[in-house]
Amino acid sequence: MLASAGVLPFLPGGVDWQILVLLFVAAFAAGWIDAVVGGGGLLQLPVLLLVPGISPVQALATNKLASIFGTTSSSLTYYRRVRPSPRTMLTMAAVALGGSFGGASIAALLPAAVFKPIIVVALVVVALITLFKPSLGAVTKLKYQGPRHLVIALAIGVCVGFYDGLLGPGTGTFLIISLVGFLGYDFLQASAKAKVVNFATNFGALCFFIPLGAVIWPLGLAMGVANLLGGFVGSRMAISKGVGFIRICFLIIVGVLIVKLGYDVWSEISEPSCTRSGRWCQSADGWLPPES
Repeated sequence: MLASAGVLPFLPGGVDWQILVLLFVAAFAAGWIDAVVGGGGLLQLPVLLLVPGISPVQALATNKLASIFGTTSSSLTYYRRVRPSPRTMLTMAAVALGGSFGGASIAALLPAAVFKPIIVVALVVVALITLFKPSLGAVTKLKYQGPRHLVIALAIGVCVGFYDGLLGPGTGTFLIISLVGFLGYDFLQASAKAKVVNFATNFGALCFFIPLGAVIWPLGLAMGVANLLGGFVGSRMAISKGVGFIRICFLIIVGVLIVKLGYDVWSEISEPSCTRSGRWCQSADGWLPPES
């Protein structure tokens, strides 16, 4: 009966074709955004939450599965064309994987409401610095050499990896601005390194979510194909258009992040009874199911 009504019975609650098309479009766009500057989860994760019957943990896990296809595609494209130094990149990726696993393992225990106001303030500062300092990220001018460079890279990998496992939206954006601001890479080199690290954070989170049984495999794999195509197109476009293009996209994504997370903070403060929306939602007490 579900199939005849245009609903896919192998997904939670059944998914009609209109939502499926929307998911594919969102996955392609998210792959493109992630490849250029990061932040594709801002688009892909909310659309996943539209799937009937899906829980927040399932949406987060399936989002990670789809995203790892795009980060794989863009990582390979950047590596072949930009040739980023592997030492910093692979070291960051290794510790970011562990940080992401740790963040994912406590994602259901610590409410995002604790972190979101801090992240919004940090993003506003990042946007202002990037906007009023055009030279930032224009050329690679490393601030540190040797062990100090490596220690800072490790700290960035652990912190951003933990954030990706715990919350997720804007991970690539935070990686890029950290590599530009703290280490002195240009936006193109930072994007190339960020993709490999972002692949590791997605993989680390999946190492937790897969044994938990939270991944919806048919949906995640199907969206992964669209995400991969978006990542391929986005990475080639970013490389061909260069630093200026990435900087503009970066400012746009940071602006969207500020608005989105700022709205979340305001909603959690002004509407504590968020379950009345009919979907799972996140309050100061963590994820709450919809009211029956």
